[in-house]
Amino acid sequence: MRISANPLRGQQFPAVLLLVAAGLGLLLANLPTHDALAAILDFHIAVPGTGLDLSVAHWVSDGLLAVFFLVVAIELRHELTHGELDSPQKAVQPAIAAAGGVLVPIAVYLLIAGSGDTATGWPIPTATDIAFALGVLAMFGRGLPPTVRVFLLALAILDDIIGIIFIAVLFAHDVQWLLLGLGIIGVAVFWLLSRLLHEHGHALIAVAMVIVGVVTWGLVASSGIHATIAGVMLGLVMSPVPAGRTRHALEPTVNGVILPVFAFVAAFVVIPAVSPTQLSPAFWAIVVALPVGKIVGIGLFGWIAMRIRPKGAAPGLPFADILAAGALGGIGFTVSLLLANLAFGAHDEIRDQAILGVLVGSLIALVLSGIIVSLRARWYRQVAAASS
Repeated sequence: MRISANPLRGQQFPAVLLLVAAGLGLLLANLPTHDALAAILDFHIAVPGTGLDLSVAHWVSDGLLAVFFLVVAIELRHELTHGELDSPQKAVQPAIAAAGGVLVPIAVYLLIAGSGDTATGWPIPTATDIAFALGVLAMFGRGLPPTVRVFLLALAILDDIIGIIFIAVLFAHDVQWLLLGLGIIGVAVFWLLSRLLHEHGHALIAVAMVIVGVVTWGLVASSGIHATIAGVMLGLVMSPVPAGRTRHALEPTVNGVILPVFAFVAAFVVIPAVSPTQLSPAFWAIVVALPVGKIVGIGLFGWIAMRIRPKGAAPGLPFADILAAGALGGIGFTVSLLLANLAFGAHDEIRDQAILGVLVGSLIALVLSGIIVSLRARWYRQVAAASS
């Protein structure tokens, strides 16, 4: 197996870094350092001449995270055009499994916390952190066939698409259509510049793309649509060659800076000094829906998908491998943390407990998936050794 010279381009180290950053944020939020750090995160920075006036925490979640979604969108486009989802035969099985991995966690969440102020949190347990899941697979899955990784990758990509739709549709507010229209024009200009960059490769065109991208982000952020959607639109329209180079250039920064900083800020919540029975239903719903809802939903729907796969589709995965993918799918983390912030932006106490639920639920899924993946990998290694 080829190992990247830069650990930030790998899968294991970024996953560990993300976990450490979240743990550090949670720790410092519950030590005497809380007040000083909270003052920094709540400090507002405005852009003169615009309506943008965000706290440091929101600059992280709306600004830095837009770069992450730009990279995600580039990966989505590649997989939809040249990768694991470029044909109906490839897409149908993970699509059915992904549907189960969304519908069942939603049902579990609503069953536990579907009334009152907590009801709006149902999108939170639908996400899968692809980087984290692939990191766990890389750590514990030595010996697993490549088809497991392919299935998980396609599953997580479809989850990303669903999460992006949720962010764009459910959490828009007071949309300013003129600003959004100007933002879409900015996306079109960005697309044209990316074509010119592909054809001519001039550095000034790249500089112009950066300027247009930043302006487009500002317009979308001011329009009432969540700012990360600007990153998604820009990533989807970028020409393939410049897009690939952009992804390669940004990958270490995203894995080594942007995601850990976001994880630190998102996990900076105070653990409530209450008994478990006094915790919000949102906490318990997420804790159950992420590991249990995902493994049940992906496992059940994945099993159905393997039984009804169309002619020409890839061979079906064993049910135990589908369960391994389902357990990995329960690691919601990055997008789930963002969804928790968006769903309960007006209810600080519920938001903090929902974030704790994401951390605990993702940790349970991490441990569970590590065990299942390790067992499956060991079984495959034993089979390989016996047949050699």
